[in-house]
Order: sequence, then structure tokens, then C-alpha cells
Amino acid sequence: MMAEQSAGDDAAEAGQTFGAIGIGPFREGDASPDIYFTISLVLAARRWRSLLDEKLRPINQSSARMEAMSAIRNSPTLSPQVDIARRLRIEGPTLTRMLDSLEKDGLVERLPDPKDRRTKLLRLTPEGEAALEQVFAIAEEWRSRLLDGFAEDDKEQATRFCTALVGRLDTGLEDGA
Repeated sequence: MMAEQSAGDDAAEAGQTFGAIGIGPFREGDASPDIYFTISLVLAARRWRSLLDEKLRPINQSSARMEAMSAIRNSPTLSPQVDIARRLRIEGPTLTRMLDSLEKDGLVERLPDPKDRRTKLLRLTPEGEAALEQVFAIAEEWRSRLLDGFAEDDKEQATRFCTALVGRLDTGLEDGA
């Protein structure tokens, strides 16, 4: 992390921010480091999405659309819609609404599965590929600004930690996790 802020300062900052928006029973100084951490994690993710959505709005895109198109692009060719929803960790109806919008804009195609007529297979159109490249360029500029000045080792450690958190969450936090 950046040297000029200690973990205590970060926790206090997170607590003040959290308390300022009036969520939960915690007051400044009443919460544990674990609570401050999870609050900070949620606030950082929300703020990142909000900033990215603001930057993508002029090209009629959003972070949610970027995630859906990226999941389609990075999945095996012609993946079923249910697999994409699972990969994004969202419910099927949520993805269906997003796909309706992406398909209407000519960015995604839904193709019938020859093995199961109830299943739709997904792929990006050439227009979708181009739109995703444009989105990635904007996201990369802002990601670079966000992470500027943080040590590579810190980013790698944070990535490992967040990946482990996602893994635990994916298990539903079963006993012993």
C-alpha cells in the first residue's frame, strides 16, 4: 500500500465514510478491522463501478455491459447463456435483460443450440468486438490512474487475497470455510 497512509488511517477513513452514509449499527471506533475491511471493499467496488459507468456513458456502454460482453468473449466459443450467467455470478433473468439490450444494439447474437432447442448459445458480433475494444481502452486508462503508485507486489497480494475471498463466497461460506 502507499506508504503515507497507515492501516489504522485507512480503517478510520473507511469507518467515517461508511458511517457518513448511515449504513449499519457501527460508529467511528466501534468496529473491528474486519468490519472496516469489508466496508472498504464494498465501497471501493461501488465507487469503481460508478466512476467507470460515468466514463462509459458517452459511448452508450456500462461496466455491466462490459462484464457481459467480456464473459462471452472469454468463454469457449458459443457458450450457453446459463454458463455466462454462472461465470458472472448473476441470476439468469438478470443476464437475459442485459442480453436483450446487447442484442438490440447488434453487439451479441443468441443462436439456437442444435442439441437443445431451449438453450441459447452466445457470441459477440463484429460490432460487439469493436465496442468491447473501445470499452477496454477507456477502462484501462482509468484502471491505470486508479492503481498508479501502488507497488506491483501489493497489487499481486491484493489480487490473491480477493481471489481467495471470491472462492470462499462461491462455496456459500459453508462450515469450515
